[in-house]
Formats: sequence, structure tokens, C-alpha cells
Amino acid sequence: MMLNNELSAIEDAIRDCQRCELHETVTNKVIRKGSDDPKVLFIGEAPGKNEDETGVPFCGRAGTILDEIIGYMDLPDEDWAVVNTVKCRPPKNRNPHKMELQSCKPFLIKQIELLDPDLIILLGNTAQKAFCPDHPLEWGATEMIEDRCILKIYHPAALIYTRSRRVDQYRFLDEQRHLWQ
Repeated sequence: MMLNNELSAIEDAIRDCQRCELHETVTNKVIRKGSDDPKVLFIGEAPGKNEDETGVPFCGRAGTILDEIIGYMDLPDEDWAVVNTVKCRPPKNRNPHKMELQSCKPFLIKQIELLDPDLIILLGNTAQKAFCPDHPLEWGATEMIEDRCILKIYHPAALIYTRSRRVDQYRFLDEQRHLWQ
């Protein structure tokens, strides 16, 4: 029960946040979806239009691809969660600025601490820059960072626009399957 209270408190703090200008233009803050006790935590970049409208991460086209990835990984609902590096949609879906990433990082770190996953999967370069800017990671490779196992894969949106990366993505996942099974 204490964990649920702490998760609720951080989620309330995110809803109330005004640390950067992004809060001025959002419809909904996008906080998290999935389990309160995940084995695997996916970290995405920033909310898009659909996410801003609903308050739910990865609910648009990229979300459909992420759902396919989760299915390919054979992860039951209780074993995964997804958050973004920033909780507010940047105007015109631009990449988050460094200051915006830094403003949201304490929330991201607290979410990681409370959810306490066995594996963190960074979805693309922005997630890596936000979580571990001093640790360049190769696509599909794992590394231990701050006592956490980290895997970097392509962001689902990249798979929409460059379909040829899907083969690599599934190869990455097959090579690292031991991390969550």
C-alpha cells in the first residue's frame, strides 16, 4: 500500500508541475501505463498528439508498434510499464529540449525507483540522453548503469518510418530475451 501511495504522490506532483514552459500548452500530462510492479520498464521520448489528448503514453501509431513489441517479448500485462522522459507534449511534436529533459528527470528517476524494474528498455536516442547522457549505448546492447540493466532499442516511431529496422529490432530482442524470461 505504501508503494501505491508513493506512486500516487509522484503522479500528483507531475500533474502539478510547472518547472518548464511545456505545461502551458498541454491538454493532459502523460504519466504512465502498465503495472505498478513491472519486470520491464520502457522509457519513451515524449508524448505526441494522441497521448496529449488522452493522457495515456503510447496510444497512437507508435503505441501499436510498442504493443507488438511487448507481444513479441511474451510479456504479460503485470510484467511491464511505460513512461516518457518528459510528461508534457512538446509543441509540434518536436524533440524535448535539454532543459525540459532536465526538468522532468527527477520525476523519471523517482518513477524508476518506485517501480523498481529488473530491466529498463530505452526506446531510442532521446530516452538514452535523458536517462544516461554520459553512457553511449549501442542499439540492441545491454549495460549496467547505476545497478540497473539497460537495453536500448529503436523507438517504435522509427519502425513506422523505417520498416527495415524491424528485423534488427526483433534480432535485438531475441539476443537479449534471457533478461526478462
